[in-house]
Amino acid sequence: MPDMTSKTDLPADSSTAPRQALRICNLSFRWDATQPPLSYPDITLNTGEHLFLRGPSGSGKSTLLSMLSGLIVPDSGTLTLLGKELANLTSGQRDRFRADHMGVIFQQFNLVPYLTTLGNVMLPCRLSEQRRSQAMPTPQQEAESLLTALGIPQSHWHRRVTGLSVGQQQRVAAARALTGAPELILADEPTSALDSDNRDRFIALLLELAAEKHSSVIFVSHDQSLAQRFDHRITLEVAP
Repeated sequence: MPDMTSKTDLPADSSTAPRQALRICNLSFRWDATQPPLSYPDITLNTGEHLFLRGPSGSGKSTLLSMLSGLIVPDSGTLTLLGKELANLTSGQRDRFRADHMGVIFQQFNLVPYLTTLGNVMLPCRLSEQRRSQAMPTPQQEAESLLTALGIPQSHWHRRVTGLSVGQQQRVAAARALTGAPELILADEPTSALDSDNRDRFIALLLELAAEKHSSVIFVSHDQSLAQRFDHRITLEVAP
């Protein structure tokens, strides 16, 4: 995979924030030993701030989200989330950290096919006591509220997600990520299957809920029209 450069409008100094959601320094990752590593810009994101990340295929967007979610670890550099250096955690500890603190909207959705729509949205509260305690007023009521806000009709709540359209499945994945007030939301092309109305509804709900819970959002998208809604913007570029 080719090397990468970047453009960023992040401020050089975010030290005044009471807590940092994300800090990246000298980060790099190599998928294939025969190829140059992906190298990332230094990033500091304060709690409650939002980052829009874009770039062409091969620039390392999804790889960065995989490192942020603890699915893979960097080859070099430091990656600190909510005060935790992820490389210092075991695989099991990273899984627990992700379950407790992160809502992830995967590009392929990763819904559980044998669960209902409502069951999928409530899943983080089954996996994490912390997320369950933060779901208001109850996990089921929060899940129902999110599904309503994202335009999933009540008649679909108790059917398996495999019976939903692609756009509906994407919105269910978004509702699952939002439930239980995670401190960090990672979104990998979360609006790619949505029409403009549902896209705008989702972005508005995402940022509204993030503001209420003081959550940080890292949002990957090719849709440049969405960039102005975010506090910070980074473009990753494949070097020539």
